[in-house]
Amino acid sequence: MENQEFGRAVRRWRERLSPQLAGLPAGPRRRATGLRREELAGLAGISVDYLTRLEQGRATSPSGQVVEALARGLRLADPERDLLFRLAGLSAPGPGVVPGRITPSVQRLLDRLGGVPLVVYDAAWNLITANAPYDALMGDTSALRGNDRNAVWRNVVGVGSRAVQTPAEHDTQVERLAADLRMTASRYPRDPGLRRLVAELCAASPRFAELWNGPAGPAPVEGSRHKVVEHPSVGPITVDCDTLVVAGDDLRVMVYTAEPGSPDAQRLDSRSSSAPSPWPPSHRLTARRRGRGTGRQPPGRGPGWLRPGSADVSRT
Repeated sequence: MENQEFGRAVRRWRERLSPQLAGLPAGPRRRATGLRREELAGLAGISVDYLTRLEQGRATSPSGQVVEALARGLRLADPERDLLFRLAGLSAPGPGVVPGRITPSVQRLLDRLGGVPLVVYDAAWNLITANAPYDALMGDTSALRGNDRNAVWRNVVGVGSRAVQTPAEHDTQVERLAADLRMTASRYPRDPGLRRLVAELCAASPRFAELWNGPAGPAPVEGSRHKVVEHPSVGPITVDCDTLVVAGDDLRVMVYTAEPGSPDAQRLDSRSSSAPSPWPPSHRLTARRRGRGTGRQPPGRGPGWLRPGSADVSRT
């Protein structure tokens, strides 16, 4: 890693980015025209101390996940992102890896929806980011570690979530998840992280192993968008969960809403309004954290193209 050059580049890009362009309030009595160090740390989900050491060249070997998070927080264009990877001594992930990049255009979309609970996953259902209203509704995502940050693992063998399911609904959910992950594996057969996830799922869940090793079934059918979230403070909240797929980057944006004017909407609003800000640090990254790589945009669709659909992860 070119220690000094990496840090100088991060600081230079941080100082040129205004809070408004980063989706943050400028606030009164602000001297800095760009982002404060703590603001970028929050956007990237790393500690201020770690960012300081990176900028000063005292921290070496940032992981690809950290570099990707910094590029996302800095709203870097693709050439600048590639340069940041090179300065870190890394290669930007290639087309054979599950994409995990949130492009600036998609980030602007997320900023506009900042008051609505939403979470972003990659094609293998690894959590990329969640906003504060989502954490207020579903629980703090910063508490998730390792495989529990993957929605398939969490639903099949892990801690689950606040969404309520019957045993029959859960079994159907596992079938949909296995089928959806199989489709992802067929698109990214060389992704080592995806292969590792599948191996660990098969080892931990006989049911998943049976589904994975059995004959391929039909494409997964979207489940009910209606979910009941058992919230510890306000009780059950019935919500609609819609999944938008960013086709060019193979991301899943899950958005939670309730019928306007209903008691559920009031309970949902009370949770969302209690969140401190739309995009706090939803998770902490470290130089050694296991993460998902990113890929280049495949041809045919722009990065901002959205379509509803994909397998429904009803307990995420």
